[in-house]
Amino acid sequence: MKRKLAAAVMVVMLALAMVACGNKNDTSKSNNNNATSTASAGDAQKLFEAKCSACHGKDLGGLNGPKLQKIGSKYSKDQILDIIKNGKGNGAMPAGLYSGKDADAVATWLSNKK
Repeated sequence: MKRKLAAAVMVVMLALAMVACGNKNDTSKSNNNNATSTASAGDAQKLFEAKCSACHGKDLGGLNGPKLQKIGSKYSKDQILDIIKNGKGNGAMPAGLYSGKDADAVATWLSNKK
């Protein structure tokens, strides 16, 4: 019985983590013309807060996901970009939360965390 309960709790936690990390098809609308906007490198922290902080914490201290405070010491920008685009850990880190310039901005910002 304990194993079934533990398994059920883990499934629920994983589902909540996936929902909290956002929808990869989510787009941002600008306030003045409803066009899809792409963030500049200066917006990387805002992008992180929008879709990543629910799992990694606003202070990068980790919640459901690992700490990222010194992630740039472990992974290069290209490796971080690959994780953002392709995910990691059998769905624990979902793929495709960001793409293009947004993914590049977040990867660059995180790679400087040493």
